[in-house]
Amino acid sequence: MLSCEYSYEVWYAVLRRCQPPPSMITSWSELLSWIWSSPSKKLTLLRKIAVQTVIFHLWKQRNNLIHNQASLSTATVFHGIDREVRNIISARRLRKPFKDLMQMWLR
Repeated sequence: MLSCEYSYEVWYAVLRRCQPPPSMITSWSELLSWIWSSPSKKLTLLRKIAVQTVIFHLWKQRNNLIHNQASLSTATVFHGIDREVRNIISARRLRKPFKDLMQMWLR
């Protein structure tokens, strides 16, 4: 999930949207530290949503490759992640913690 070139490209595209760490994340403990080290609760929430979505989509792609011998481009996977994060935020936009998340995600 963190070490292959394919997942690296997906993670890189997503982390750029969430104030990326100074160096690429290479372990689960670094990933968790990065999530919790954000300067605001809103950014922590956005990072949690983004990380959960990336893990889900990478796992889905892994299963697709194993069971169907079909691979999607990293751009296609990122597009799916982007769409899902937008949908999660939009569905909860009236809740106070989600109020400014869309602006944070789209910058």
